[in-house]
Amino acid sequence: MKRDSRLSSILHVLLHMAEKSEPLTSETLATFLATNPVVIRRTMASLRDAGFVRSEKGHGGGWVIACDLTKVTMRDIHETLGAPSLFAIGNRTESPGCLVEQAVNAAMSEGFREAEALLMDRLGRITLADLAADFHQRFADYKAKQGHSHAV
Repeated sequence: MKRDSRLSSILHVLLHMAEKSEPLTSETLATFLATNPVVIRRTMASLRDAGFVRSEKGHGGGWVIACDLTKVTMRDIHETLGAPSLFAIGNRTESPGCLVEQAVNAAMSEGFREAEALLMDRLGRITLADLAADFHQRFADYKAKQGHSHAV
């Protein structure tokens, strides 16, 4: 089963956008993810409909953040993307009448529900501002390390 990395990808794009004061084109955003601009436009349209971003047309246009980063959580973005499955594993469903399969699926389903509830709770507590602050701290640490290694 292929992993769905849309949440991670769009959070990546949103953080890049948060660092820029000017609009970023779909082409520019696509370079951050090594993907096609059409993929960016399709995803950004759902974020625009939710009010998280807006698009500006014409020369110098592109996508900009339209929300307060302190009020938007990772869960909000996940739900805007259509709440894709959080797990790449699932139950076997080839023999629904098999009592062994039923027992295994019941046990796994309960675990999936518990794990999903925990993860959704965690996603609901992390804002885009939290992610931006983490990036800034990592960048400051990186710069300090680079400066220190050159001083030696």
